[in-house]
Amino acid sequence: MSRPLGGSSTRITTAVTTSVAARTARLRRVVIGTAHASTITFNDALGTRLVLGASFPVGSHEIDIEFAGKLEVVTAGTPDITIVWD
Repeated sequence: MSRPLGGSSTRITTAVTTSVAARTARLRRVVIGTAHASTITFNDALGTRLVLGASFPVGSHEIDIEFAGKLEVVTAGTPDITIVWD
């Protein structure tokens, strides 16, 4: 099985706080699978780094941001997102 560009991926489909990486990591891409009615928040060891609003469009979005110390994703509602990171 081939790995997505960026190295690893994590799919999230529930309201949850997900520890994607417990180390410094680079968020490469966010794939929004379905429209959602809540925000998606990305945190690192320093705090909130990125917030995608409820109106963020369905599709694949290149992000390319380094996260210091950890990469954590906080979702609400029932999103269908995939985080691509390394």
